[in-house]
Amino acid sequence: MLGIIVEIALSIALLWIFCKKPITVLGIKPSLHRLKVFLFGMLVMALLCTFNLWAQTYFKQTNYVLNPDYGFMDALNGIYWTIKAAMFEELIFRGAILYILMRKLGWLWGCLISAAAFGVYHWFSYNMFDRGLIPMAYVFLMTGAAGWMFAYTFYKTKSIYTPLGLHFGWIVMSIVLFSAGPLGNSLFVLQGEEVEMGGWPQLFFFLFQTVMVPGGICWYFARRYKPERLEFDS
Repeated sequence: MLGIIVEIALSIALLWIFCKKPITVLGIKPSLHRLKVFLFGMLVMALLCTFNLWAQTYFKQTNYVLNPDYGFMDALNGIYWTIKAAMFEELIFRGAILYILMRKLGWLWGCLISAAAFGVYHWFSYNMFDRGLIPMAYVFLMTGAAGWMFAYTFYKTKSIYTPLGLHFGWIVMSIVLFSAGPLGNSLFVLQGEEVEMGGWPQLFFFLFQTVMVPGGICWYFARRYKPERLEFDS
């Protein structure tokens, strides 16, 4: 939580130094519309993440089973951890710096730089540097595509709540429900030995995460929020 407080303080300073704007330009002031968009993004991404992980079990010849050792407090701690993680990353990559980039370079370059930075960041958070170029490229494309989606929806809605909802919806399912994250075993765990997935199934799930999900979400927000000259435009 201290890290988030520091991020907010830095955001206030950067926005005033470079743009003479208050932090409210990040769309942090609560409203009913923003709450609805947050919940919509969270629910949609939760469903997409559930499909992504559960469908893969068919090709890996395994299945999820309930973890009897995972309790209510474990789930609460996991949810708290994931919302903090999502907030921390959104404030870095879709906060003041992205806003400033969009004002100085335009929304397109701002989104591209933010997406690339998000992909590179995951090389560090996933400890990818000793795993070879192909796994590094794989992680960069997947997380970079997600970074583009988050940045673009921030641009279209002018609110950080939108990418926060999308981000949180995905990681809370993968980490708290399906044990696919740094917190270890959670509510559901894989049963039995996994078969390595390759070929067409692996390509499908790669495209699902890098093209289908980001493309579909961006298409929806592009249709929902018609083109107009926004405050981000230089």
